[in-house]
Amino acid sequence: MKRSLSRIRAAGLLAALLPLSAVAGPTIEFGEQGSLTFTYALQGWLQHKGFTSPTDSGASNDAFLRRNRLTFSGQYNDFVGFYAQLEAGNDSKLGNDDKSVYYRDAYVTLDYRDDLRFIVGRFKNTFSRENLEACLEPLTLDRAEALAYTPFGGSRDTGLAIWGNLLDARLQYRLMIADGREGNDVAKDYPRLTGRVHYSFWEPEPSYGYLGTYLGTKKVLTIGAAYDMQKDVAYGNYVARSDIKDYKAWTTDVFMEYPALSGVYTLSGAYFDYDTGNAINMAPDPTLPIGSNLKGYYVKAGYMLPSKIGIGRLQFFARHEKSDYGIRVGNANYYDQKWNSVGANYYLDGQRLKITFEYADIAFDTQHPTNPALQDYNQATLGLQFIF
Repeated sequence: MKRSLSRIRAAGLLAALLPLSAVAGPTIEFGEQGSLTFTYALQGWLQHKGFTSPTDSGASNDAFLRRNRLTFSGQYNDFVGFYAQLEAGNDSKLGNDDKSVYYRDAYVTLDYRDDLRFIVGRFKNTFSRENLEACLEPLTLDRAEALAYTPFGGSRDTGLAIWGNLLDARLQYRLMIADGREGNDVAKDYPRLTGRVHYSFWEPEPSYGYLGTYLGTKKVLTIGAAYDMQKDVAYGNYVARSDIKDYKAWTTDVFMEYPALSGVYTLSGAYFDYDTGNAINMAPDPTLPIGSNLKGYYVKAGYMLPSKIGIGRLQFFARHEKSDYGIRVGNANYYDQKWNSVGANYYLDGQRLKITFEYADIAFDTQHPTNPALQDYNQATLGLQFIF
């Protein structure tokens, strides 16, 4: 009986930490408390895009592996867990075959109590909800191309996070200290600091990662907010090594999923404000990210039919996104754009086996006269997802 309780507790702790997906593969048990779970995940996309490259306005048709992952996760004992994920994403995209395999995630967890947990290693940034939503359990085809990712941490960063659940897991807090921007272009090498909090009004979301849809298994209404900062990340005048700029960002988000007899209704949205003192429009270093002064928002909605269609479940979705990069080229802001998309998920076996189609229309506030990548275009994607 003691061993069974230990197994249950270890499994619960692992499920609370997985950022990949709630879906897990085969598990091997070690001793009284140890376990190792293997998960393989593949997303294969067929994509038509209204341009080929920044110098070619011809349409492109491409078949590639958007995600191709092997994950090792488990527990050393009741309190210490681990997670390592090997990735070879975007293999064969635009003819780039034989992508290198690398560690997308590699970290150790310590679960002292539900209100006091630690993560050490390389893992997901704790800033935006959409980045924290499992990419294998989204509502739409994928995340925003830029909005959800911090300019100096991207999707993952290396460091330490302290987080936990309070008030019966309705209130969750996170604090993270990580590398952020490093290298010769940085004025001073300070750490990146992030704080996030959310509150769930209906059923709690107690995990470190979120889901983009719970497929009607939970009734959820959660609001969240986060702040991100790093001192002295760039120079306004890189040549003179002067006019040092700090980075700061904030976001707010809301997520709702409501299962009813008439179907499952999902709605979410977020606003983002990234600020690096307008360095991008001064004389910065050449590696300063174009999203360092980005502002924008997204709204997503979904509806799942109440009954099966054929052998699976059908879910429709739509997305509207606005991104203002604040990059001036003369008097024009060529990067500012709107994204509108519609699509559907057909779940053959939940998220383990599904087919997704999305059609997107991307319109720029001011089209670039010669760069097709900064001119209005459309994009259609057919995707297959498999998880074992």
